[in-house]
Amino acid sequence: MSSLNGTMMQYFHWYISAEDNLWEKVRREAADLAAAGLTALWLPPAYKGAAGLNDVGYSPYDLYDLGEFDQKSTVRTKYGSHRQYLEAIAAAHGAGLQIYADMVFNHRGGADRTEWVKAIRVYPQDRRFTTGEAVWIEAFTEFDFPGRRGRYSDFQWHYSQFDGVDWAQNLGENTIFKFLSQGKDWEQMVDDENGNYDYLMY
Repeated sequence: MSSLNGTMMQYFHWYISAEDNLWEKVRREAADLAAAGLTALWLPPAYKGAAGLNDVGYSPYDLYDLGEFDQKSTVRTKYGSHRQYLEAIAAAHGAGLQIYADMVFNHRGGADRTEWVKAIRVYPQDRRFTTGEAVWIEAFTEFDFPGRRGRYSDFQWHYSQFDGVDWAQNLGENTIFKFLSQGKDWEQMVDDENGNYDYLMY
């Protein structure tokens, strides 16, 4: 009995433009890619990013918006529309290609509004240690996805889902703040880079 080794291609790069329309490119080229010996394609994140049409997908705004809703000043994503994404996957599957869809769950950006939260500054090089007194900051942590209006999921993000931010709007200050409200602390099951690498806001 013989085994077959597959060949996967990362089918994207940072310099793809919105005009390139990656999903259409995948649909058009799927059969040729399979004929060339590829067995799988790794595609970039398909959801709406914080930078809208210019977002490469690694600064997630709404994981449920795959280019279907008017959010971040665009309906489609950098790579195309929701319909085009599904057509690209169907064409790839029809050609015998597997699809690996990239997803980023540990980042969130482009909040819809700010919220007030009690926080304390931490040392950027070792986030286990705080500096100064607790302060109230205006943090970009409220995500209610107004363009989607609860379709697919009615879950909304608030400061209670995050442990810290790196920007206080009211102070105009860019440093890492750890939230103190609701007994918050950094997660422990994370990398120990910078003392503790728990940090969902990018």
